[in-house]
Amino acid sequence: MGLCAVFFELRSRWLYLLLASCLGFAAGGALILTREQAYVARAVVAPAETTGLSASALIAVWQPPQGASLLETRPTGNFAVYLAALRGIEAARMLAEDTPLLADLAAARHSGPTGWLAPLRDAILGPPRPPGVDDALLWLSRALSVTQSVASVTWTLELAHPDRETALDLLARLHAHAEARVRGDLLGLAERRIAALEARIATERDVFLRQPMFDLLAQHQRAAVVVAADEAAAARLVSAPSVEAAPSVPNRPLLFGLLLVAAPLAVLGVAAGMILASTPAPGGAGAQAIGGPRTEELAGTVRAGRRADSA
Repeated sequence: MGLCAVFFELRSRWLYLLLASCLGFAAGGALILTREQAYVARAVVAPAETTGLSASALIAVWQPPQGASLLETRPTGNFAVYLAALRGIEAARMLAEDTPLLADLAAARHSGPTGWLAPLRDAILGPPRPPGVDDALLWLSRALSVTQSVASVTWTLELAHPDRETALDLLARLHAHAEARVRGDLLGLAERRIAALEARIATERDVFLRQPMFDLLAQHQRAAVVVAADEAAAARLVSAPSVEAAPSVPNRPLLFGLLLVAAPLAVLGVAAGMILASTPAPGGAGAQAIGGPRTEELAGTVRAGRRADSA
């Protein structure tokens, strides 16, 4: 069947296609409306290494890593550790212990479009295990987004949660946790080196070896003071965490607009496929009819003609 034939078949069934499109739009709209909306908390941060008075610049002279170019846009140094700590297992454990995140995840299992199926699911599969750190880590990977700005070196942190105050509190806690993780690593490293140098100096009797050790000890003592005093060791807050006044996730107007286009296209595609599947393939019943008695008669006539020519 050609394209024109399929088009005429679809046009002859326009009323059924319109009804199916309306049903599909209604079903998709019901799912969109029943999904719980979430508030988005935002914060803008910048790598502390980009400023001349950063802790990294005061501790040691910054040098670009081997193989890096001036056009390198990937995060490096303490800021890379900060971004990794935002979504690490320690951050998920902190949220599970210090916030009601696990209770919210447990309540979310019985809410939403499929919440009414929870009793049936529990009866068939048994009661689910209570949410744990793994569930908090999975939620964190979905809810937290980190976006780099195209025009500058700033990064935007966004966290979505159904409760407005909880979204703001979780984002502030995550930033403080990641910053404390970087600060703790730097301060612990400096303190361990200071303790090792002091123990070595206490037992060293050579004056020429003691003087370089004193210089190295002074350098690490300065590093410990700088890390303890600086407010931003890895990420400097450009815009403090804030939350929007109205929920915006999911974007219902955008989803309805996409559904208005997707529902008719899906119905047309399914209807065209059903029309093509119901059309008999060439070489079916027609070919069997050609191979009947009429074909045998024509073949006999041809053979008789050939014998007459040969005679």
